[in-house]
Amino acid sequence: MSRPTPWRESLIRATSGICAASALFFLFAVLAVMFVFAWPSIIFNGWHFLWGVPWSIGNLYGGNFVVHNGIEAPQGAEYGMLVFLVGTVLTSLIALVVAVPVSLGVAVFLTEVAPARLAAAVGVLVELLSGVPSVVFGLWGVEVVAPLVGHGLGIFLTRTLGFIPFFAGPVGTGVGLLSAGLVLAVMIIPIIAAISRDILARVPRDMKEQGLALGVTRWELVRTIVLPYARSGIIGAVVLGLGRAMGETMAVLMVSGSAINILPHNVYSPVGTMAANIVALLDSAMTDSTGMAVHALAELALALFMITLIVNLLVPVVTSGVNIIAGTVPGAGGEKH
Repeated sequence: MSRPTPWRESLIRATSGICAASALFFLFAVLAVMFVFAWPSIIFNGWHFLWGVPWSIGNLYGGNFVVHNGIEAPQGAEYGMLVFLVGTVLTSLIALVVAVPVSLGVAVFLTEVAPARLAAAVGVLVELLSGVPSVVFGLWGVEVVAPLVGHGLGIFLTRTLGFIPFFAGPVGTGVGLLSAGLVLAVMIIPIIAAISRDILARVPRDMKEQGLALGVTRWELVRTIVLPYARSGIIGAVVLGLGRAMGETMAVLMVSGSAINILPHNVYSPVGTMAANIVALLDSAMTDSTGMAVHALAELALALFMITLIVNLLVPVVTSGVNIIAGTVPGAGGEKH
């Protein structure tokens, strides 16, 4: 086989370098475009946008406009993202609380318990679940999850955990925070489970055989050897699932209730998330002749983008912290490097 000529090597090196840099380029390009579109809203709202509760596009029919910090907007226009931020955080947390144990159970079953043929078949089904369109999950949530919460699960939770204010009634129709969190949990289970399965499958076979040779049970093997060894990868999988939950739009829009100007008072309350309400409010925002409503939605999108970016950047820090803590606890099963 003849060696590639120098110009071919240079071409391959340059092409691969451009492809590698394209992801970073698109990231900054999207960030720059959103910042430009959000800039009028940033000037108009100031820091109040971060903790403000009211969201109103103002009076679009009176023909009266106000000027604040040199930016024109309809009279009565006020924009705050706190309601949407709280809804995004709460629905994502509920999704993680439900999805992480189930996903790890699926991953452990596929790698440590199930026969090879069954593991292959179930693994394919798990991966296929991740390809279901979000609007299908949303319709399933409206027809199945919301009635289940409204007529069964919600009533059970109020009776058993009603002494905790956040779980006290009224339950309502079932459309709200809990339903949105459960739908999101089902949507992110395939992501976390598939990645965790691949990570657990890479645990060295000799480590597991040594543990079994020492007489540990299957549960002890998973708890003290397999999961600690794969800790970093599992944390990364959970963060990827969190990013999907925070950015999900249509499914959440259909089952959350799309609340505006009101914070949730219990787990059954209607909520609004950042991604879902960008879609819900875009149609009315387009009727604002000053364009301020669209700029405010762009600022909301910019905030969601920054939150997601910060969460992903914190993964190495969180992973290192967990590894350090696990390594300093007596008897911890953290891996040694």
